[in-house]
Amino acid sequence: MAEVVVFSIFAAVALVGAVVMVTASNPVYSAIGLLGAMFSIAVMYVMLDAHFVAAVQVIIYAGAVMTLFLFVIMLIGVDTSDVYGMRPMVQRVMTVVVSIGFFAAIVLAARGAWITGSDAFGSGDFNGTIEAVADNLFGNWTIVFLSTVMLLTIAALGTIALAYFGHVSADDEEATL
Repeated sequence: MAEVVVFSIFAAVALVGAVVMVTASNPVYSAIGLLGAMFSIAVMYVMLDAHFVAAVQVIIYAGAVMTLFLFVIMLIGVDTSDVYGMRPMVQRVMTVVVSIGFFAAIVLAARGAWITGSDAFGSGDFNGTIEAVADNLFGNWTIVFLSTVMLLTIAALGTIALAYFGHVSADDEEATL
């Protein structure tokens, strides 16, 4: 029973965060709504005994990605006026209708039986623990993992080379003029 209460609370928080993200006129408020939804999803991962995935959710998405989003929002400036003007009344009404529809879907789904915890996925190999992730990553998916590492390394080196040689060639052109 406690799991249903915790899930219901954090499902509502995730829903409110998503609605705030979509409806807020200030981009910073939208980012904070997204942050609330991400933390709620991390709590749901914990309820499913996927503690590693929950930690990654908080560290990577709620931490690093949201910091990047807020940096970009601050970089482009939020003190400027809204170029689109006021939102039409039809858009506000549709937002409320869709939000009520999503909430009704959650309530209707809550009437059925909830399956939570590690038993929800049966006796599969992957249950979200660090050991299970490591076994799959370095056992079954080693070639794919190493290929991804090589691809990202080559992309990073290519980006650095393009930035360096693009900068050098621009300086050379200015020097010849």
